[in-house]
This record gives sequence, C-alpha cells and structure tokens, in this order.
Amino acid sequence: MPLFRHARKATAVTAIVCASALLVAGTEAVAAPKNDPNAASKKFRKAVTPGGIGLHLDAFQKIADANDGTRASGTPGFAASRDYVVKELRAAGYKPQVQAFAFPFFSENADAELQRTAPSAKDYTLEEDFYTMEYSGSGEGEGPVQVVDTDLSPSETSTSGCEAADFDGFTPGNIALVQRGTCDFADKAANAEEAGATGVIIFNRGTEGEDGPLNGTLGGPGVGIPAVGASYAVGQELAQSGTEARVFTDTTSETRTTYNVTAETKRGNADRVVMAGAHLDSVVEGAGINDNGSGSAAVLEMAQELAKEKKLRNQVRFAWWGAEESGLLGAEHYVADLAENDPATLDEIGAYLNFDMVGSPNYVRFVYDGDNSTGEGEVGPAGSGDIEQLFTRYFTNQRLTSSPTAFDGRSDYGPFIENGVPAGGLFTGAEGVKTAAEAREYGGVAGVAYDPCYHSACDDRDNISVKAIDEMSDAAAHVLYVLAQNRGLVQDTSKMKKSTTGAKVKAKDRSGHGALR
Repeated sequence: MPLFRHARKATAVTAIVCASALLVAGTEAVAAPKNDPNAASKKFRKAVTPGGIGLHLDAFQKIADANDGTRASGTPGFAASRDYVVKELRAAGYKPQVQAFAFPFFSENADAELQRTAPSAKDYTLEEDFYTMEYSGSGEGEGPVQVVDTDLSPSETSTSGCEAADFDGFTPGNIALVQRGTCDFADKAANAEEAGATGVIIFNRGTEGEDGPLNGTLGGPGVGIPAVGASYAVGQELAQSGTEARVFTDTTSETRTTYNVTAETKRGNADRVVMAGAHLDSVVEGAGINDNGSGSAAVLEMAQELAKEKKLRNQVRFAWWGAEESGLLGAEHYVADLAENDPATLDEIGAYLNFDMVGSPNYVRFVYDGDNSTGEGEVGPAGSGDIEQLFTRYFTNQRLTSSPTAFDGRSDYGPFIENGVPAGGLFTGAEGVKTAAEAREYGGVAGVAYDPCYHSACDDRDNISVKAIDEMSDAAAHVLYVLAQNRGLVQDTSKMKKSTTGAKVKAKDRSGHGALR
C-alpha cells in the first residue's frame, strides 16, 4: 500500500504540547483561564468513570458466558460484542459504521497429541515437547516417520521441505519429518501434504536459543493435514531408523467474516480528526475482559461522554477493531482501505490513540514510546513523541509514575504509524514479568506477569484492577480531550504535499503468535 508521511503534523502536534503548558505544568490547584483545556479536561475525566467502564465489562462478560466463554472474532461472542457497542453508540446519538472483512480463523477444539509408537512407545507433552502449528489441518496421521532433506545437524540455513523436489521418493501415508530453516512453515506443510503425507512434524533448528518446542504458524488456512512444531530433541528421536509415530489435531481452520466498528462525533472539524481505538476481540481461549475488553470499554465510555460535549474543535473518531488477535487485521484492513480508496480521509487523521489492556491486575502505567527514546522499538511518525509527552506529563502532574513501552508492532497502532499517522496510547502489561524495581515503584508482585491470565480462560471479570482502570482511563480522557480541543492539531491538508515515506514497524510476532518460518 502507499505510505503517507504527515510531515506537517510534527509542528501541529508539538503546538498542542506548547498550547497545553498550563495543563501539564504544576498541579491542578493552579487556577486556569476559562479557555484553558485543563479545566475542561478535568470535567471530562470526572465524567469517564471506572464504574461506567465496569458496566461495559460486565456486559462483555455476560456475552462471553452466553457464547462458549469467548468473544473471539468469527464467533457469535464477537458478533454480540459488536452489537452491544453499536447499540450503546446509537443510544448516545452516534451513527456507527460497521465494516465487514474476511479473515483467517483458527481454533483448537481439543489438545493435540504426538506419540512415538515404534520401536518403543513414548508420549510427548504439549507445550513442553511440541505445539500445534497455527492453522494446522485437522485429523490423525499414523505410520512410519520419513525424514525429508536434512542430515539432522543444527542449522540456520536448512531448506528441508522447502521444495516439492525434496519429497521425491516420499512414501504416501508416511509422516513427514522436516527441519526448521529458511522458508515458511506453510511451504513445508503444503509440500508434505502434496506428497501424500498424513501429518507433518517440523522440528526446531537446534542452534543456540532455537532448540525448544517450535511454536509457529502456517499463516492462514489451506493445509489439510495435522502439522505440529517439535523441539530439536524430539526431531532427533523421531528421525531414528524404524520409528513410527502418531500425530493428532482437532482444529477449525477456515476463512470467516468479522467486523470493525467506527463512530465519529457530530461536532468538530472533519478535516482535523483525532482517533481513539481498541480491539474488541478476545482470543478463542477466553472472554478477554482485560485483553481487550478493558480498552474497548474505556473507549466506549469516552465516546458516550464526549457525545455530550457541546463544542469540539476537531472531530473525534472512535474505533473498535476486529481480528487483532489474528495479527492486527481489523486496523490493517481499515487503514489499507483508506490508503487505497480514500487517501484524503487517511490524511485527515491527525493522531491515533491506542488503548490495549488498561486494567492488568499486576499493572504498570506504560506509555507508548513515540520517539523511541529507549531504543527498544520503532520511532513513531513525527508528533508521536509529543503525544507521549502529553501522557507522561499528565501522570507527573498527578504525582504518578509512568514508564515507556516500545512501539514493537504488537497492537493496532502499527498500521497507523506505518502510514505516517502520529500515534500514542496506554498499556498496563501482558505476559511480561514485573521486575523488582517496578514492584517497588508501582506495587504489585515482582516475578509475576503483569497479567497472569493473558490469553487464557481466566481473563474474566475478576482479572481487572479497578485502580488501573481508574488511573489509565483518566489519562486517556485527558489526552483525548486536549487533542480534540486544539486547533493546531491538523492544518489544511489540501495544500500540503504528501511524502511517500513513512515509519515502519516490525512485522514479526505482532500479536503474540508464533513465527512464520
């Protein structure tokens, strides 16, 4: 897709920081002029309450309870979540838009099994010895294990199974054993299936740091046989002469339809748009009340309260994304569609604020590192660092500590910064482990994940810190309101010359999924 670098937004967003100096300096006890955004921000923050957000979280939990415990895209639980958001928006006076798109759906209906059946029996342990490949076909393969184009030595450059010719002489009905290397897992699995394999086992490279069980993805539906990723040691065992095995998977891997929901304020200049978004879907394994019911509920509460605002200088557009857990697909679809079919509308977006997991029980107040001052991620488009400052200075003003978190491509800001839109947002932590220093600063428990229920069935209504919701939603409301009320956000785009360069984020592992190769 074409990339649009919003060069004029650098000065525009910087102007917001300067114009809002009274808001971020000193304490709230300092008197502010009537036209100071800080006064209005305080009122808006009080209107956005953890109680109101909690009611939306209750609704998401009830939806999951009624739909097999999940709100994943492509399931009835997601459709009900979409309908709930649409209903609430309409009641608040919005005219929400629902955007449908196709996406690759995958779920495991039962635990996979991998066994050596000859010359001696051995059961391998899921997640310790092997993983199901995401988008694996469903079924059972049993028979001799046939090694394909590898001498079994540790290698980063193996082409085992990468070419159809690698399977010349392969015996149909056997289980293919291939080594991880330089091509996509999908190519290896497809070649194995074409050769008549009843299952494919892809074992790890065996090099330093790449010898454990292989947690990978085939990238999408298409392979019809069971496909698993094994450790290097398991591969060595199954490669011995005379070995027979059994591999079993019970999966659903198919293309389904899911949805984005957007709604914009009636007031505010439509040529200067601030967006605030969160992904609405959960993983298949659970209700996703923190990930990301928390962000979705906070954005919905802000939308409902902002609808009551009598005057807005910039239009605000809210978004609830589908299929984030499949790789940011909802946000990618939305941005790509604008880039291809309506670039002027994309160019009108002056800032994107992302809220993904803002209620983690062992939380830290993470702010997206827009200027990559830590050197751990990507540099956001010009203006992203200024958005970061709005958040960090707000927390400082409230005498609360915050910490930077990298633009690492794992949430829905990714497609926006790829297309030159300044971005920022908040995050309270996922599977990362809280350090001792963080525990001293923020409280909580060192050595424990920020969200111990990340991507698990226990991510339910009890997996929420109300204190985190309260603090983070106040910061979200503050920055959203500042951006919405500042005339300097976006200048006249019709006279601006677009550049075709833009910030790139890492494409790998965007949502915690396995590697492609």
